[in-house]
Amino acid sequence: MAAYGLYSHIQSNRRRSIALLIGLFFLVYLLVFAGALLAEALTVDAPLDYLVQAALFDLAKAFPFATIGTVVWILIAYKFHQSMIDAVTGGHEVTRAEEPRLYNLLENLCISRGITMPKLKIADDDALNAFATGLNQKQYSITVTRGLINALNDAELEAVLGHELTHIRNGDVRMLVIAVVIAGVISFFGEMVFRLFFQNVFFGGFRRRGGDSDRKGGAGIAILIAIALIVVAWILSIVIRFALSRQREYLADAGSVELTKNPDAMISALRKIEGRGELVSANSAVMEMCIDNPRQGFSDLFATHPSVDSRVEALVKFAGGHDPGPIALKPPEQPDQLSPPSADGPWGSRDQDGRAGKPFLPDEPPVAPGGGPSGPWGPYRR
Repeated sequence: MAAYGLYSHIQSNRRRSIALLIGLFFLVYLLVFAGALLAEALTVDAPLDYLVQAALFDLAKAFPFATIGTVVWILIAYKFHQSMIDAVTGGHEVTRAEEPRLYNLLENLCISRGITMPKLKIADDDALNAFATGLNQKQYSITVTRGLINALNDAELEAVLGHELTHIRNGDVRMLVIAVVIAGVISFFGEMVFRLFFQNVFFGGFRRRGGDSDRKGGAGIAILIAIALIVVAWILSIVIRFALSRQREYLADAGSVELTKNPDAMISALRKIEGRGELVSANSAVMEMCIDNPRQGFSDLFATHPSVDSRVEALVKFAGGHDPGPIALKPPEQPDQLSPPSADGPWGSRDQDGRAGKPFLPDEPPVAPGGGPSGPWGPYRR
């Protein structure tokens, strides 16, 4: 069902999260059945209907183990997904004392709307990007790259933080994490089945039983069906990730404007981030969570984010912002190199002994007329 407003969008995301979890179990069972069918076809020469029934029997026996394994995977992801993401991006939590500028901006936004403040993290990366993660109030966090902090002013940083806070408020973060978990499970099981298949085909791990007369009618077709099911499950896992509504980015942009009352700051932030958000160490799953994902699929078919131009156009049209066009950023300033120390002292050239001249304290006190010592303004008075 389509979502037409903010609250209906939040409810829609909750329903999608539940549907994604159900879909996870369905795809795992599909992969288990495909693996069982493949194993039966490689070990038994029998008609297709016999192989299918044998695979269903194997699925029934493996059902509790597949269910327990999937639940364990979900629990691991629930507990440790943030640590895994931090390990990939290098993000680390910061306090107000460490980053007062960024911390105060986020805290003010949360206080103004009565939002529970998420953890604030910084990734020491020159890329210009930010993302939110977490599955509940205790886990929510916002990670900002060092490059973004250095490139944006306070108003633009506030707009980016508002964008990520809106993702948390709308439930987008939870749905994205669940989608990543599903993709990880399918990738793991799919790769395991394919490795098992190729290993035993090329190295003769399975011993076939039965005659070769039935092979063409049963085993060969069963192998093709099993491979097709594995490919379908893999494609469905990708579709689940990329079918997540791109409207979430438009809604997050609009939510940022609602929080900050500054559409121009959101627009200029997007223009600065445009094309500069590539996190080299991050995989595609993490990049899908970022405010901008420069990794676009072929012909924009599998792009996870709308283009910056379309997002800016929406902000100009509906929020009354002004588009400055593409913004060229200045290269980071290099520290001035210190000039080598001069052979001369601060008050003149050094003498032959290497001592610098002194303006008021000469090496030998001057002698006044008459033989007495003299200062810089004349002879000393006794």
